[in-house]
Amino acid sequence: MEYIAEINRLLVPVITEDEIVLDLFAGCGGLSLGFEAAGYKTIGFEMDTAAAATYQENLEGTCRPIKLNLDFEYPHADIVIGGPPCQPFSVGGHQKGFEDARDGFPVFIDAIKKLNPRVFMFENVRGLLYTNKWYFEMVINELQCLGYIIDYKLLNAVNYGVPQNRERLFVVGHRTKFTFPKPSSRKVTVGEAIGDIMFTTPAESKFFTASMDTYVAKYEKASDCINPRDLYPDRPARTLTCRNLAGATGDMQRVRLKDGRRRRLLHSEAARLQSFPDWFQFTGNETQRYNQIGNAVPPLLAYQLALSLKDCYKMEPALTKDEILGNNLKANKVLSLF
Repeated sequence: MEYIAEINRLLVPVITEDEIVLDLFAGCGGLSLGFEAAGYKTIGFEMDTAAAATYQENLEGTCRPIKLNLDFEYPHADIVIGGPPCQPFSVGGHQKGFEDARDGFPVFIDAIKKLNPRVFMFENVRGLLYTNKWYFEMVINELQCLGYIIDYKLLNAVNYGVPQNRERLFVVGHRTKFTFPKPSSRKVTVGEAIGDIMFTTPAESKFFTASMDTYVAKYEKASDCINPRDLYPDRPARTLTCRNLAGATGDMQRVRLKDGRRRRLLHSEAARLQSFPDWFQFTGNETQRYNQIGNAVPPLLAYQLALSLKDCYKMEPALTKDEILGNNLKANKVLSLF
């Protein structure tokens, strides 16, 4: 199958560049896999030990199972990437929020201050542009004060060859010119990704009970669901999340078999729908593996972003850090809060 052959061929670590990429809050390495396939050696940091073990098992780079803080001293890196967790602070909690260890942005910004990379990129949920936009604007202003041009965009993975509707925010800091990868007009379907195993029943299959089927029917009726939330072979999947992969919820990702039974999505199926190649193996228990897959940046999208960052990195800076810093300060009189 073309899609499977493509991700198995394309998404393989092949280190060709001298630069080092630092991946903060790296998870199981979906983002790093894209960068290693684009030629960069990576160093990851991830506090979840099972996810760090998966990274360590599959990638060329190393992953340190450590919780980052503002006192951490980083190894040298030329590019910094990551997915900092963002705690949704209330307006009344500002003073406490910026010191809250659950919020990853102070740590990410601290790493940028210490390493001064030529380019960086982070990924986050789309809600950062809406419910928590006040906080996002403060993060952007802080990064601009470090002398970076900031570009950001909502990207849907389905427009980049991933068989899943998954919209996320990507933010890039640079001092030259950055162009986001061009979307494709063709969308890969569930059938192209898992059609060879979709209607099979491997030994590890878990089937819905009669009570689960009843619960799902009530859930779909209450949520005005027109079509059952099963996976359909002729269209991309819904967004894969930790909740709908690992949890027994009404919107659980599932396959409806030809005999009418429903079964939970297999780890291997979920991985392909996230564009992980078949050779990539996840460690940990059942829930940990589902969580790693649900949290990951699709490697195929990460690969295309890595190529765009590579083009940006290789450009000579159009402006110096001081020139960009001066322009940003003229545009925004910003008090540093991190």
